[in-house]
Amino acid sequence: MKASKQQKQNQVQQRGCKALCCSCRFSVSSSEEAESSASDRFPSVSSLAHAMVQERLDQIIRERMEASHAERRRQQSREGTKFVVMVAMEKSSYDPRVDFRESMMEMITANRLQDAKDLRSLLNYYISMNATEYHSLILELFHEVCTNLFLPCKCHW
Repeated sequence: MKASKQQKQNQVQQRGCKALCCSCRFSVSSSEEAESSASDRFPSVSSLAHAMVQERLDQIIRERMEASHAERRRQQSREGTKFVVMVAMEKSSYDPRVDFRESMMEMITANRLQDAKDLRSLLNYYISMNATEYHSLILELFHEVCTNLFLPCKCHW
């Protein structure tokens, strides 16, 4: 018995929706409306109003979600790609440790690098541009420089 009432309600809602709009969702708020003979033929004014409000709310939600997604994309594109120009030059050094450290500090601070992706790119650049014998020194110094720049001081005053 309940299944047939539900089927009738769905048919009424579909007929009303096709006749009055395009793709609204209807919901019947009281069982009295579903049982009346008028609602079997045409949806009631309250159910039409409810459907219109429901559709408008759905539209507002969609518009806000689209606006927030667009804003996020704009913000990411502003932050997104940093272009850092690096010029490699051959240099003989009496103290490669000091030279690498100074170079790394200068590159990170001058280009305001903070993102892990940008720091990894810089490290990869140092590794790719220098001889294998310096790779372990570069890794050690890069860790040291990043620790000094990005981790808060744990000094006790």
